[in-house]
Amino acid sequence: MKDREFTIGELARLTGVSIETIRYYERIGLMPRPARTEGGRRAFRAGSVAKLNFIRRCRELGFRLDDARALLVLRGAQSCCLDVKSIASRHLETVRAKLRDLVEMEASLAALVARCPGDATSECPVLDALDDAGAVEERAVPA
Repeated sequence: MKDREFTIGELARLTGVSIETIRYYERIGLMPRPARTEGGRRAFRAGSVAKLNFIRRCRELGFRLDDARALLVLRGAQSCCLDVKSIASRHLETVRAKLRDLVEMEASLAALVARCPGDATSECPVLDALDDAGAVEERAVPA
């Protein structure tokens, strides 16, 4: 497999990344543009499989493309654990903040659903709360 070349379709199947996403990664320079065959087809090497799998895993963990790019650079560096930890720690804080927001959102939605009778009446607490954007914003902003 080391010396084998892969078409973009094969690379997509091997990594689980869509063809359009691979092309996009090429356009933004996240993936290097591969050599072309005489017929003009992309000819990816085995290293592209590993690199694309790395990028896919970064994206699955929610890293931004800029972070994935930085991590790719650090992946090839000698002593980089400090820099990697910095990027990962910053991302972890972002994930934790989103989790806190989701917990608050879940509590708000649960309270609205609990107040909704779910019957044929025209009065609906969920719609009332959604219509009353100012009240929702006031509740969302801590005092």
